[in-house]
Amino acid sequence: MARTSSGGEARDDASVTKQKKPKKRRWYHQLWDVYKMTRKQNPLVTWWMLAAFVGVVAVALLIGVLAGPWVYALVIGVPFAVLAAMFVLSRSAEKAAYTQIAGQPGAARAALGTVRGGWTFEEEPVAVDARNQDFVFRGVGRAGIVLVSEGPSHRVTRLLDQERKRVSRILSNVPVTVIQCGDGEGQVPLTKVARAVTKLKSTLTRAEVAEISKRLKAIGGMKLPIPKGIDPTRARPDRKGMRGR
Repeated sequence: MARTSSGGEARDDASVTKQKKPKKRRWYHQLWDVYKMTRKQNPLVTWWMLAAFVGVVAVALLIGVLAGPWVYALVIGVPFAVLAAMFVLSRSAEKAAYTQIAGQPGAARAALGTVRGGWTFEEEPVAVDARNQDFVFRGVGRAGIVLVSEGPSHRVTRLLDQERKRVSRILSNVPVTVIQCGDGEGQVPLTKVARAVTKLKSTLTRAEVAEISKRLKAIGGMKLPIPKGIDPTRARPDRKGMRGR
């Protein structure tokens, strides 16, 4: 009887394991999630996708009627129509994603995460105004060092100048580009900040970029302020407290 019970428990455990196994998500599941997210931000995306699809099919049919069998033109045109609809969805999804993160702390860093072409950005800001939640993020690429700020221009200018001077003291021969991300005058909108970085002209080799990255890691990033009146080099433990007085 004991064997039967243990065997039944084993089968129950196996069935529970099978039930808990997550379902594999296919590409069309992800596509549907993107579509729902985009439609939530832009209800007209369905009509824009439909317009792109119908427009390409109409052009294909017109070419088929004028130049040859319309059936062949339709067969060729439908895949291109699907691609056109997916392109509209992709662009709309990108705008919807930016709309979701706009105004949130760290939005500029999230946008910089889409930059390719050998650029690397530190996860944490290198300068912070904790009171106003203004940030400066630093990246390294073949165009040199780029400092991207997040916040109003009149507040982040001081943070950018301080970080630029700090970097220039150690890497004086490396070009440093400053980009202010925001909606103010002279600033780059969040949706265009990644493009602004990729447009920078390459002046360094890959080996030089690697060496610059090492130097920047050595100097570190943001450092927390030390309370006034405390000298960390002279600090001593409270021995009476350690002995329990």
